[in-house]
Amino acid sequence: MQKEKVYIYGRHAIEEAQAHAPHVLKKVMTNVKGAGHGGYVAIVDTTKLLIPFSEFIATLKPTSSMALLVLGGLTDPHNVGAIIRSAAAFNVAAVLLPQTGQAPITSTIAKTSAGMIFRIPLVTIESVAGAVQDLKGLGFKSYGLAGKGTTSVTNEQFLSPSVFIVGNEGVGLTGEVERECDALLSIPINARTESLNAAQATTVVLYEWMKQHPHG
Repeated sequence: MQKEKVYIYGRHAIEEAQAHAPHVLKKVMTNVKGAGHGGYVAIVDTTKLLIPFSEFIATLKPTSSMALLVLGGLTDPHNVGAIIRSAAAFNVAAVLLPQTGQAPITSTIAKTSAGMIFRIPLVTIESVAGAVQDLKGLGFKSYGLAGKGTTSVTNEQFLSPSVFIVGNEGVGLTGEVERECDALLSIPINARTESLNAAQATTVVLYEWMKQHPHG
């Protein structure tokens, strides 16, 4: 994940950072001229939000009501921000992001997530397949989101700790990652629509999971 100067705009976003991740704030400016942010701008070091996978997994205590989300090479920051927002909304315990081939945490992601990048743990991983394999070793059942999936999300019973993997917007899941999936989830949709985008599909799947685990 590349390191860059990231700006967040507006009083609400800055208050989210101050309340939940004050260590990432480098500078807060008020009375800044400009439209759309009420004069509030902050510079944040988003790399300080990222937790190394080895540190995360060392203290992880899986339960049947735990879900993790792995992003498998998403490149659209709007998708990534929307997905992080959905993960926070539907009780996901953490979002895992690969170090390479993945959109880094930027101002756009911070804004699209509605500040949820400061509330939900973000974990950095070296390999999607490797991380999923390690999580399966701890008892997680792995679900890949795929239009060609044969397991309908509306019929699946999520009885084990669950890890959901979202693939790249264009090519989806890699073959290596698919082989680590215990099931490929599909979403029933009307025939007039070919598919949902990555953020929409993730939101539907996480909602279906939360219906079974409202206090995850």
